[in-house]
Amino acid sequence: MADNTEQFAWIVKIKENLEILFPSSADVFIAGDLFWYPVQGNPNIKQAPDTMVVFGRPKGKRSSYLQWNEDNIPPQVVFEILLPGNTLKEMAKKLQFYQRYGVEEYYIYDPAKNDLNGLLRSGDSFEVIEEMNGWVSPRLGIRFTLTPDNLEIVSPTGQKFLSPVEIDQLREQERQRAERECQEKEAALQELEAASQAKEAALQELEKERDRYQELLAKLKKKGIDTDNL
Repeated sequence: MADNTEQFAWIVKIKENLEILFPSSADVFIAGDLFWYPVQGNPNIKQAPDTMVVFGRPKGKRSSYLQWNEDNIPPQVVFEILLPGNTLKEMAKKLQFYQRYGVEEYYIYDPAKNDLNGLLRSGDSFEVIEEMNGWVSPRLGIRFTLTPDNLEIVSPTGQKFLSPVEIDQLREQERQRAERECQEKEAALQELEAASQAKEAALQELEKERDRYQELLAKLKKKGIDTDNL
């Protein structure tokens, strides 16, 4: 489990934004802090990546990821968020595990140092991704950008990964924008209606004036007045 609030916030942000990235892909399973058992009959061989992505497996609830029940498909992408207490030995074991059991992309982020590292599978081993700033994940299509103070992750559509609070704020802004547009359209329709009513009233008044004029001409003609020469 997460050991501090910042680590948990990053796990949630990455996991949930990946869910948003693949909402209609029924064969992309994404999980956070879920035990992955790659070898049947050996429960001691396990890891719980902070976030893992498995292409080729259905979405759904799981108490753990038992690879032998999942067409023997390992997670292709894993993320780890470093903690102050993580040791080199611990991280080396994780790297060896992910390398041995088929992970294709392995990303490690240290929020305290704002440091991002990535490894990409080459044959049976990992190669270090030399430049992570601007790197695009081959599997996920997401882009990593390191600013002076933070890590930004951007989806293939250009949408930045946001926290749940930021997503809610964005949704509220969108709701308010839509409400303003609706009010503006309603006001415009009311103005058009008022203009239409004013035009109708003017036409009716003009019709009345025409009728009065015709009545006046008829009265003059009845009195023998030549209206053509008026």
